[in-house]
Formats: sequence, C-alpha cells, structure tokens
Amino acid sequence: MQGARADWQSGTWAFVTRLGGTDGSEPHPFSAALAGGRANARDLSDAVHAICAVHGQLPGLADEALVRCVQPDAAAWLEAIAEGFASERAYLALLAAAVGPVPSTPAQAQTETALIGARHAIEMLAKSERVGCATGAIAALVADWPAIRRVLDRAADRFGVDAPASAMPIESETATSMAMLGATPAIERAISFGAQQLYAQHRGLFDLLESRSSARAD
Repeated sequence: MQGARADWQSGTWAFVTRLGGTDGSEPHPFSAALAGGRANARDLSDAVHAICAVHGQLPGLADEALVRCVQPDAAAWLEAIAEGFASERAYLALLAAAVGPVPSTPAQAQTETALIGARHAIEMLAKSERVGCATGAIAALVADWPAIRRVLDRAADRFGVDAPASAMPIESETATSMAMLGATPAIERAISFGAQQLYAQHRGLFDLLESRSSARAD
C-alpha cells in the first residue's frame, strides 16, 4: 500500500498538487479566513455567489473538455469528473439560494465583468486544442476543489444548509490518470500550463472577494 501511495504522489500529479500548495486557493489568506470561520455572513454569501458565477453553470470545465476530447485517453477520467462536479454544481445552486442576494458592494459592475472574464478564461482552457492543457486545468480543479469546498461548507454551516459529501473522484484516481496522460514532456508542459492558469483564476477570485470585503468595511 505504501508503495502504491508513493507512485501516485510522484510525477505529473505531484507537480500539480505542489503548485496548488503555493499558487492555489488553500494558501490564499482570504480563502483561509473564509474557511476558518473568521468571516461574516456577507463575506460568505459573496463567496458563494462568486464561486457559483465561475463554476455553477453548464457546461462545466470537464463537460466542455469531454465534448472537445482533444486527449481521447482522458475520456473516462473526464466523465468521472463531470459526473462528480454535477453534484457539486447542485450544491452550489442550493447554497446560492440559501445565502440570499449578492451583498451590496461598491463597484458591482466591475465585479460582474471580472467574474465573466474568469468564467471565459476557464472556458478557453477547456476548449484548448493543445493536448494536455485542459487536462492540467481539470487536474488543478480536482486538487483545488477541497479548499473551495471548505469555504462552501462553512457557508452551509452558517446558513443552515446540510453539506453533502463531496462527489469528486478520490485523489489517487486522478493521480493514476495523470501518470498515464502526461506521457511526454510536451504534454507535461501543457498540463503544467493548464494547471497554472486554473490556479491563477482561483487566486484572482479570492483576491476579488477580499477586495470586496474591504470595500464593504470602509
């Protein structure tokens, strides 16, 4: 068992998770503040609506990549991600209804533009014709989602919603897929690029939420 664990903690997946440890949502100070219970109801409500704006619509990242199928060997893995994320999307919709309207915040129009831009950037990753780019972005989503889920679960607790168990595939399944899909240096580079871009969008999202929280406090 230890040997198998060592295998999936090395290679392409290990790079994606290490990158997430520095550039993903979990190390972002405002993500930690939201998940750790130091946020007020308005901050949590704002976070739910922003995450929903970026990830709560169809087609999702995996759905779009599956339709494009630039990397056919990834199809089974993409199907598992798409199925799991459908449940996460339903949870997002439930939370968005429970937390009420978007909190009144200065520069709302600019926020909406930024969220549309983030959504568009993620769609472009999913539609990329570069083999491995969408794969990397989706692997980063899998790696980063637990940190985002902690924020959502904190909001669920605050607003009286029962948080379902995560439906995303377990880490070792994605690691195994990455070992197969990152078969060449060129594809590994594309996976790296896709992952970096996805993490950048998530960090930008928490930067935006932090800025909005400060604006409401002024």
